[in-house]
Amino acid sequence: MSKSIESETLSTQIRDSLRDDILAGRWAAGDKLQLVSLTKHYKTSSTVIREALTRLVGDRLVVLKPNRGFFVPTLSLAEIKDITELRCVSEEFGVGLAIQRGDLAWESELIAAHHTLERTPYREASDEGELTEAWDRAHQAFHAKLLEACGVPVLIDLASTLSDLSQLYGRWAGRATRFMDRDIAQEHRDILAAALDRNPEVASRLLRTHYETTLHAILKSGIEKEATESGREKAKA
Repeated sequence: MSKSIESETLSTQIRDSLRDDILAGRWAAGDKLQLVSLTKHYKTSSTVIREALTRLVGDRLVVLKPNRGFFVPTLSLAEIKDITELRCVSEEFGVGLAIQRGDLAWESELIAAHHTLERTPYREASDEGELTEAWDRAHQAFHAKLLEACGVPVLIDLASTLSDLSQLYGRWAGRATRFMDRDIAQEHRDILAAALDRNPEVASRLLRTHYETTLHAILKSGIEKEATESGREKAKA
């Protein structure tokens, strides 16, 4: 039994490490995830790597192509539009339930999650100015906590998957999102205030605006063109 638990724990750790690296943009859209190199990098067996990748297929962060292997998802502007709309609709419903059902403990935890987000560095100090991984994690944690009190596990799981995919597109969009005329910290303050004021209509509207503003930045970034050109270069090689 202990060996089984130990094996499951290792698989989960590798899955989480792979997920974090994919969301951090370690690989480009459409890249093949080579089992041999992954085994060396994560210092584990190919069996553990394959199991972790298979779990990530279920999360839509990895694509399994029969007889070809595992790949990072490719870019699709149509997909990110659909992802954003589904995220808006589901979270508008979810935050309404959370505001209705959430207790004082939920409010306290939500305030704490927001405090962590506020105090976490947003951009790297380098010239590239990429989003920090710590801020990405704090951002996802805040939005997850916002919905947690809704009490609908299926909705919470869906929101988590859509959040990961949105973050992946945002990471691929790179520096383009840096120059959007927005105050993202204030957006989060306003969302928090609406939730604490128990105002589902305002919270829902602010969430939709928050996500659609990010979508606009991604659409303006030119990532689909870059991905297409990258794919053509690979095809020539």
